[in-house]
This record gives sequence, C-alpha cells and structure tokens, in this order.
Amino acid sequence: MSEQKINKKLFQDRKRTNILSNPEQRFISYLVPRIPDWITSDGLTAIGFLGSLIILGSFLLAEYVNRDLLLLAIPGFFIQWFGDSLDGRIAYYRNKSRKWYGFALDIVMDWVSTVFIGLGYVLYTVGDFKYLGFALVALYGWAMIISQLRYRITDKYTIDAGLLGPTEIRVIICLVLLFEVIFKGSIDYSVLGICVILFFINVGDTLKLLAVGDAKDKEEKLAKQKAEQEKTDDVQA
Repeated sequence: MSEQKINKKLFQDRKRTNILSNPEQRFISYLVPRIPDWITSDGLTAIGFLGSLIILGSFLLAEYVNRDLLLLAIPGFFIQWFGDSLDGRIAYYRNKSRKWYGFALDIVMDWVSTVFIGLGYVLYTVGDFKYLGFALVALYGWAMIISQLRYRITDKYTIDAGLLGPTEIRVIICLVLLFEVIFKGSIDYSVLGICVILFFINVGDTLKLLAVGDAKDKEEKLAKQKAEQEKTDDVQA
C-alpha cells in the first residue's frame, strides 16, 4: 500500500489544522506499517503512559538530584507522542478499530498525562508559582472539554485549537524545559505565558462553540417545524 493511501486511511476520521499536521501525518504513515504485529493498540497506549511517567520522573529528579535531568522529559514526550499518536492509527491500519473504546481510552489517558505534567511542575517549582500548575491543568482540561462538545454538536472530531494541537504543545513544553536547564527560573514565566495564551484560545474557541451550538439549535428547530407542518398538511389532505 502506498504512503498516500495509508495516510488517507489512517486520518479519514478526523480533521487536523495544527501547524505540524502534514509532516506528523507523513511520519505516522511511515511508522505504522513498520510496527511489529506483537505490539497491539493497547500496548502502544501503555508506551504512551510510560512516556508520561518519564516526564513526571524528570521533574522529580530535577528537583532532588540535578536540574539537568529535566532533559529526560524530552525523550519522555517523544515516547508519549509515539504511543498516543500510533495507538488509534495502528488499530485503523489493521482494521481492528474500536471507535468508542479507543475514544474513551484516549481521552482518559490524555487527561492522566496532563495531570502528570501539572503535578511534575508543582513538585519542581517553588512559591506561588505552584498555582500555575493547577491553572495549566485546568486550562488544558477546558480545551479538552471544548473538543468533546464540538464533536458532540458537529459529529466532527478535531483535537486542535486552530494552529496548535497536542504535538505543538509538546514541542513548546520541551523548549520551555530546555530553557529552564539553561536559565533557572525561566520555566515559571514560560508556564505563565502558556496559561495566558491557552486562556485566550479557550475563550475564543468557547465563543465559536456557542455560535455553532446556536446554529445547530436553529437548524433543529426549523426541521421540527417543517416536520410538524408536513404532518398537518397530510392530515388536512
């Protein structure tokens, strides 16, 4: 099967708008046929979870051993991306997809990973900046809720907020950690900046979601009125 056909098969169920979508999808299309048969979709989910544990561990090691060990989070994020991005795609490729099982597992594991990252930051930083860990988790949770509500209303699943998606967020956090190793304390202001940006993105996406919901309500109301009118016309006839 050509890479183009693989790419079309793997991503037919979702629309991506993130900056890195094209190279990311090509890379996933390259990897999926090369995953050994003994690695299952659930196995890839477990690999992604391992990546989350490595990220959490890197914060702990940086706090209690050496700040340079924050860099362990970078391969941790790659492992997390690998498992999270390929678990559902491998199921589609092998024609073993379980739509609602996979959907539920993906959401739960995304939330667990987010909590681990927030917890790691809280354990690493000091003072009032610890509250930013809570804010980061809450704001990302808000974004996840918007994604699920959009899916419920439009029946179209997207995990991106405009040009930013989970992959871009991972890259940004990796850069933040790299700068923290070089410039101690920079992570606090970087996380603050991320929280501010996520807040405004979420506000914008919420307003768009409400507009879509309002349009859906009007559409359903018109359809109901039309059906009732047709029923009345049939009775009169």
